[in-house]
Amino acid sequence: MPFLIDPPLPDIQFTLRRQFKKRRFRPHQQDIIIAALGRKDVFVQAATSFGKSLCFQLPAVIDRGITIVVSPLLSLMLNQVQALRKANVDARTLNSNTAMAERDYIYQDLATGHPLTRLLYVTPELCSGDRFRNKLKLVHEQKELARIVVDEAHCISEWGHDFRKDFKRLSWFRETFPDVPIMCLTATANAQVRQDILSTLGLDKTAYQLKTFTMTSFRPNLHLEIRFTSDEANDRYGDFVSWVKGVYERRAQQPRKAELDRLKQRVDNVPGIIYTISRAECEAIASALRRDGLGARPFHAKLPNDVKEETLAKFITNEPGYDIIVATTAFGMGIDKNNVRFVVHWRMPKSFEGYYQEVGRAGRDGKASYCFLYYSREDRDRIASMVVRNAPKDDGGNNNRQARLESMTRLVNYCEDTRTCRHAAITKYFGEAEVPDCDYACDWHKDPQELRERMQEGLASEEWVSTQRQEGRFDGYCSD
Repeated sequence: MPFLIDPPLPDIQFTLRRQFKKRRFRPHQQDIIIAALGRKDVFVQAATSFGKSLCFQLPAVIDRGITIVVSPLLSLMLNQVQALRKANVDARTLNSNTAMAERDYIYQDLATGHPLTRLLYVTPELCSGDRFRNKLKLVHEQKELARIVVDEAHCISEWGHDFRKDFKRLSWFRETFPDVPIMCLTATANAQVRQDILSTLGLDKTAYQLKTFTMTSFRPNLHLEIRFTSDEANDRYGDFVSWVKGVYERRAQQPRKAELDRLKQRVDNVPGIIYTISRAECEAIASALRRDGLGARPFHAKLPNDVKEETLAKFITNEPGYDIIVATTAFGMGIDKNNVRFVVHWRMPKSFEGYYQEVGRAGRDGKASYCFLYYSREDRDRIASMVVRNAPKDDGGNNNRQARLESMTRLVNYCEDTRTCRHAAITKYFGEAEVPDCDYACDWHKDPQELRERMQEGLASEEWVSTQRQEGRFDGYCSD
């Protein structure tokens, strides 16, 4: 096959500057790209801020043929396709929301056997269909299938926190196209999940030499904190508003820097994301914040596509009124925004991996950012029930239920731990041998005694609430 092998280093650097408007690679990106262009199978595990998408997008620009990118989230596809088109790369997406005219064009393009499209983003469900598979077979026959990319590859494993059965059917790619290299990427995989990924995709028996790149999960620029609360006390909102307004006030008192003048950025702009579980709470929090004079917008699956696209675009470009996104957990994957200054979990996430992915959307520029999680034992019990209720019933459902419960239990332990560095707990969870010194970038290192007192006070508050409820002083909690 006439693919480019071992391209000269200047070609890679030139494409980085010309096509992607970046001056330099982040650590390890160039090595991954060289391995991909050398037609190696590649496994990449790196934190959210690493820039994993460039590792397959740049080779797709240099290589001949089409790169198929399998992705689980429509918002991620949309954002990456828009960014690539701005960079004059012919990228498209084929999913349930694709307009009919665009869908027809893509299938016609594939049917030629020599597609003009350089990157095609698709869902794992689409890859299970005969129509799409037959089109790819023709592309492969014409030696135009450059690479298969599986993003968020942890979804393959029934031991992963976000298992989807259609991901396991991606084994079809190696079985059908044994000569086409595969790249898989994830931010969250332990040893068992990694082995599942390699085995399912056939990378453990590959004819090519597999190149594995596993980076540390340590993000020293993120300050991690747990804030103990209770549902009935309803102190999350007041606590957050007080905190964020204090941030605005401190920034407003700072002298405007020349660079900010040049970029025409507002001094009071503090981009951030609030994660919650239900769409109703997402809407309610955003509405309340706007009433308090804060530029907040909701983002969830039931909003019209044009509203979601506008919200995402204005958040990325720091438009007034779009400083804070209140979102369900799908938001933020793959967004090209490096200056998110805070991530707040309004409710405890469903998994340790989900928590790590979401806090990782803060501070991608390497600057200090703040991440705190409101933790209550009511949330703990509610999430445990949801995990058991919503685990898959087949195709590894029992294993996945066990894995999700274990992950959630580890997150509970992380929240209630008052004896360990938060960052050290994260690196230990992902199997890293050495734990870091976070240089006071977590609530434990900052003041372990104060952390213990806050937890004791939070638990006492829950006990007080329980007593008040027994005495009939509360009407009860109204769930989502």
